[in-house]
Amino acid sequence: MKDIPGPRPVDISELVRAQDRLSFIYLERCVIHRDGNAITASDSDGVVHIPAASVGALLLGPGTTVSHKAMSLLAESGSTAVWVGERGVRYYAHGRSLSTNSRLLQAQAELVTNRTSRLRVARAMYDMRFPDEDVSGLTMQQLRGREGARVRRLYRAHSDRTGVPWDRRTYDVDDFAAGDVVNQALSAGTTCLYGVVHAVIVALGCSPGLGFIHTGHARSFVFDIADLYKAQIAIPIAFDIAAAAPEDVEGETRRAVRNEIHRSKLLEDCVKDIRRLLLDTDDSDEFEYDDDVVVLWDSSGRRVAGGHNYGGTDEW
Repeated sequence: MKDIPGPRPVDISELVRAQDRLSFIYLERCVIHRDGNAITASDSDGVVHIPAASVGALLLGPGTTVSHKAMSLLAESGSTAVWVGERGVRYYAHGRSLSTNSRLLQAQAELVTNRTSRLRVARAMYDMRFPDEDVSGLTMQQLRGREGARVRRLYRAHSDRTGVPWDRRTYDVDDFAAGDVVNQALSAGTTCLYGVVHAVIVALGCSPGLGFIHTGHARSFVFDIADLYKAQIAIPIAFDIAAAAPEDVEGETRRAVRNEIHRSKLLEDCVKDIRRLLLDTDDSDEFEYDDDVVVLWDSSGRRVAGGHNYGGTDEW
C-alpha cells in the first residue's frame, strides 16, 4: 500500500492539554490553510503561522476560507473550530472534540437526568458564586433571585468605579450597534467567554447541550459554566472598555478578554471546575485524552473488549 501523502497525524501524546492551551484566536477575511503542523492565515498583509496543537478554539469570522487540510489538522490536534458571525458575536457551528474518552460525558448525562443530582450540581454552581454563603437550603427560585441581585450590584459597582452611566442590560441580536457602548462591550465580551468555555467543554468530551441551570438549548451547559466567570472577566472589562470609548469597541473588548483569560489562567480553572462538578474531583493528572480504544457495554456492568466476533471465533 502506498504511503498516505502529507504530514502524519499528530499523536495524542504530543497534544497540549486543554487547560494549557491558548484560549482562542479570532480570524476574519483571510485564507486558512496548513503548513506542516501549523495553521496558516493569509491576507494582503502576509501569512501568519499558528501552532494548531496549542490553540483551544479557532474562531472563524466572515470572509474566511478554510481548506480541507487545515480542518484535518485542527481535528487531529483537538483544536476546536468555531464558526462565528461578524465581530465574533454570533455562534454558528463548531468542530470535533479533543477527547476520545466518554467518562465526563457519561457522568454529565447521569447527573443531569436525575432530579436530585441535577439540583445538587446546580446548587454547587451557585455556591461557587457565593463562596461566603450557605446556599444548600435554597430553592432554585431563591438562587435565581440571589444571582439576579448579585449581578445588579456588580453593574452598579462597576458603573460607579468607571463613571460609565448604567441603566439596564439591553441588546438587539439583529443589530449589534443599536446598544450603547457598555452594552456592546458586554455582548462582545460575553460572546468571547462563551466561545472559550464552549471550546473547553467539547475538548473534554462533554455535551454543550446538557445544562443543569439552563435547559432546552444546544449550549445550555456552555451558559452554565460561562456564568461562573462573567463577574470576574466580562463585566469589569466591558465597563473599562466603555470608559475608554475606543473606536473599535468589539475588537478592543475581544483583545482585553483574551488577555485576561490568559492572565487569570481561566482555561485551567474551567477544566478543574467542570471536573469537580461532574466527577467531584479536579485531579488534572487523571488525563481524559485516552487512547482511541472502544469497549462494549454489558448488562452485568463489565467492560467487554471490542473488535472481536463473539459468534464463536475471535476473528472477524
